[in-house]
Amino acid sequence: MKDRSLKPRAGTRVALVTGGSRGIGRAIAVALGTAGWRVAVNYRSNAEAAAESMRFIEHAGAEAVAIQADVTSAADRARLVEETLETFGWMNLLVNNAGIAPKERHDILQTDEAGYDEVMDANLKGPFFLTQLVAKAMIGLIKTRIITAASIVNVGSISAYTSSVSRPEYCLSKAGLAMMTALYADRLAQHGIGVYEVRPGIIRTDMTEPVRDRYNRLIQEGLTPIRRWGEPEDVAQAVVAIAEGRFPFSTGEVVNVDGGFHLRRL
Repeated sequence: MKDRSLKPRAGTRVALVTGGSRGIGRAIAVALGTAGWRVAVNYRSNAEAAAESMRFIEHAGAEAVAIQADVTSAADRARLVEETLETFGWMNLLVNNAGIAPKERHDILQTDEAGYDEVMDANLKGPFFLTQLVAKAMIGLIKTRIITAASIVNVGSISAYTSSVSRPEYCLSKAGLAMMTALYADRLAQHGIGVYEVRPGIIRTDMTEPVRDRYNRLIQEGLTPIRRWGEPEDVAQAVVAIAEGRFPFSTGEVVNVDGGFHLRRL
């Protein structure tokens, strides 16, 4: 699905969004396109959904390319970065959005290693090493003055600090992603690369569909001060704000998009 007819154009901004074929990733990709960004939409297996994301971006007046790659694969990560740069010439933004939930929820005392490894590889190891590749590329682009600055946004979760003993591997992966944000923010600030975490709460996606009724009840009972579901577009707007450079004196920042869930209330 890669369109090699796309050529670098001076002044255009380029974003790579992992897991951009549906849900939060699609909303982010489309919002960036609407803001004038050219977007590389990464997907793992659903080519049709990725093509639909591309159509939404193109309808917004921007250019997009869909690139199949599994972020858990070192070879795929390298190819993803290579194809994005080959297509657009540079990259100003990486959004680490791709992630998975456990296939089955089990009590922490029954968590198995295979399920643990699968979630950690997709949610933490993959993003860590993809960020490493992209960061090196961005440093080179800045040093050669092809771009002047860049940003990396990690899509985390309130599970980084909220115990869910039926999906411990997911919680651990998101807690690790929070520290990954801090580590890369520290290392890359000297190069003009800001690193941020956008931390969603209860968002209406395929991942939360199986527990929709439970969350409907909890939200109505006041689980979050803002008593509604979050939408993928809520997360997307936070990412666009970061991408547009509206936090120039911040890095390592966590932007909560959770309806106020993080507040401690009596």
